[in-house]
Amino acid sequence: IGDRGSGIGDRGSGIGGGRWIIFEMPLYLGFDSSTQSLTATVIEVDGARRRVIAEEVLVFDAALPAFGTTHGVHTSADGRTVTAPPAMWVAALDGMAARLRDAGIDLARVRAISGAAQQHGSVYLTAAAAGVLGGLDPERPIAPQIGGIFARREAPVWLDCSTTAACAELHAALGGPAELARLSGSRAYERFTAAQIRRFATTDPDGYARTARIHLVSSFMASVLCGRDAPIDPGDASGTNLIDLSRRAWAARALDAAAPDLARRLPAIRDSWSIAGRIAPYWQRRFGFGPAKLVTWSGDNPCAL
Repeated sequence: IGDRGSGIGDRGSGIGGGRWIIFEMPLYLGFDSSTQSLTATVIEVDGARRRVIAEEVLVFDAALPAFGTTHGVHTSADGRTVTAPPAMWVAALDGMAARLRDAGIDLARVRAISGAAQQHGSVYLTAAAAGVLGGLDPERPIAPQIGGIFARREAPVWLDCSTTAACAELHAALGGPAELARLSGSRAYERFTAAQIRRFATTDPDGYARTARIHLVSSFMASVLCGRDAPIDPGDASGTNLIDLSRRAWAARALDAAAPDLARRLPAIRDSWSIAGRIAPYWQRRFGFGPAKLVTWSGDNPCAL
């Protein structure tokens, strides 16, 4: 038995011989993508014991000043339209991976990655996004490579309250606030995704036509990490006004009320413990991750609960 009690025998020549195998304890990486910052927590597992071995916080305004945010967002003069650049969230993942590597964390030991993200924000991607995210060049930072993937360069976030008219239209189309709440779990609120999509589709129909995929912040961040479309979990989907809560599936009536041809633009809904894929080659080659599993992300409120 080796000096850490975790390895047995010789590396290649049987028991003894003076060289001992040391089995490194697995690591698990969790992200919290909030309005103002990205936090990463690394947990080491040794049998039944778990301990936090690293925690890093990247504050968007300070670490990524080129995006010009205040408290992580851009706010209109009247205070009603509040957005954030999704490219900033991608750059934050890149910067956080570099921080963890430079802090001496052996990212090859990470077995699985998951996260929580601010709820209700929506990200609008072109058809080019899937190919770009799956084929990133590990020799270059990620931010310059993703400029063409956004059909909408700013993502409306939970602080936005510019969609009052869209909320009224959803209530009218779906039989009133009580009926929408019975179907989706909540009456229409300005920050919820259905109203945000409806306003975008009606005020910028060309931008909506260029949109091939609409993600929540949680599923977008997971998609960036695994280089392919990640699903949305039912907890985060319940903040959209688009889910049939009793079936945990997209509600066709709500989709039709929000925008035309919306169903094909939304990711699948999967349980929060389902595996979305493995971390993409970009992250493995640039930062030294192993082929860690990417667990479906959720919203910060369901995760806090």
